[in-house]
Amino acid sequence: MVVRPPDDEQGRRTRGLKVERGGASALHAACATRACTGVEDDHVGATPAPRGARWQPAQRLVEPRHQPGQRHVGATSAPGGCHVGDTSLPRQQEADVAVQWQTCGSPVSRPARFSQTGGAASVRFNATLMLETLRGKRMMFVGDSLNRGQYVSMVCLLHRIIPEEAKSIETNGSLTVFRAKDHNATIEFYWAPLLLESNADDAVVHRVSDRIVRSGSINKHGRHWRGVDILVFNTYIWWLTKLKLKILQGSFDDEVQNLVEMSTEDAYRFAMNSMMRWVEKNMDPKKTRVFFTSMSPFHQKSVDWGGEPNGNCYNQTTMIQDPLYWGSDSRKSIMQVTRQVFNESKYPVMFLNITQLSSYRKDAHTSIYKKQWNPLTPEQLANPVSYSDCIHWCLPGLQDTWNELLFAKLFYP
Repeated sequence: MVVRPPDDEQGRRTRGLKVERGGASALHAACATRACTGVEDDHVGATPAPRGARWQPAQRLVEPRHQPGQRHVGATSAPGGCHVGDTSLPRQQEADVAVQWQTCGSPVSRPARFSQTGGAASVRFNATLMLETLRGKRMMFVGDSLNRGQYVSMVCLLHRIIPEEAKSIETNGSLTVFRAKDHNATIEFYWAPLLLESNADDAVVHRVSDRIVRSGSINKHGRHWRGVDILVFNTYIWWLTKLKLKILQGSFDDEVQNLVEMSTEDAYRFAMNSMMRWVEKNMDPKKTRVFFTSMSPFHQKSVDWGGEPNGNCYNQTTMIQDPLYWGSDSRKSIMQVTRQVFNESKYPVMFLNITQLSSYRKDAHTSIYKKQWNPLTPEQLANPVSYSDCIHWCLPGLQDTWNELLFAKLFYP
C-alpha cells in the first residue's frame, strides 16, 4: 500500500506566541489545555532540577566510550516498556497556558505515561532544567512532519515558563525557529523529509508520488545544520512510496536526467550513509549531541491488532495490550539498515527507539480531528475511515513521551 503523508498533518493554530517575519504557518502548532490521548504535558512546570541531573558533553554520554565499528545502537536506544495510567499528575491550568494546542477531540479516560522497564527508572521531563541547559545553544529537529510534531511538542513543553515578551516564532522557507530571547536559545525545525535534496523539499507544497533524491546533495540542507548543539534527525515514512526509489545523478536542472532506481532499503542506506559522513565531517562530538529518532509506526490496518477488516485508527480509544505487537507498517528491514549504518559510524549517535512503544498507541493519532485543508466530500463524510489520519499524532500526547526519552538521554545516559 502506498502511504502519502498529508501536506499538513497537525493543522493546529498558534496562539499567544509573538510571530515575527515569515509567520507561524510552517509550525502548525498550538499548546494544550487538555489531552487528546497519551502522555500529558501537565508535569512541565518550574519544578526543581532532578537530583544528579547535569548537562554533559557528548563524549561522556555514550557508555562505554564508542569506538569505530563498535556496536552501540542497542546501548543507546530506549529500553522496552509500556504505557500505564497516571492520574497523580495535576492538570495544567488553562490560565497558565499562553499557547494552546488545538485538541483532537478524542475521548480521554485518563492520561497515559510511558513506564520504562528493564531496570531503567522513568525520568520525568523538567522544563526548567531543559531550558537552562539550552541557554546560549541551538537545538534543531531535522526531518519530516513526524519530526516536526516532536519539535512542536518540545516547544509546547517549554513555552509556558517563558514570559510572553521573551519568546517568538519565525519561519523562513524550510526553517522554523522558536526563540527564547532571555536565554539566547533557539529550538528549530528544518524540513528535509529525505535528508538529501529531493523533489519533496518544498516545506508547503510537497505531495509527489514519484519521489527523487539527488546524490551528493547533503550539503544543500546540511549548511543550515552547522553550529547546532543538539541535533535530532528522523526520516522514514517518505521512503515508503514504492518498493523502489529513484536516485538522481546530476542536477534537477538538467534537461536530461540520469536516474538510477534502487530498492527502498538500498536508497535508505545511501541517504543514511550520506548523513553520517556529513556528521562526521562537520560535527564535533565534544560540542554537539546527535540523536536519531527511529521510525514512527502508523495504524492503517485494524486487522494487524485483530480488529475488523477495512478499519484503521478511526474511533480507537484504547491501546494495544499485546506486548509483542509489531504492525505490518513498521519495516524491520529499514530498522536493520539504521542499525548497520550506526554500528559502522565513527560518531556517537544516540538512537531514540520510539517504534515499539508507539506501536501500541492506535488510539493516539489525529484521526478525523486534524484540520482539513480541502472540503470533505459527501462520500468521505459518510465513511470517516477513508480520511482518518493514522500516521500523525495528537498533541499533547505520544510525542511528549518521545521528548521525555530525549530528555532522559541528555541528562541520564
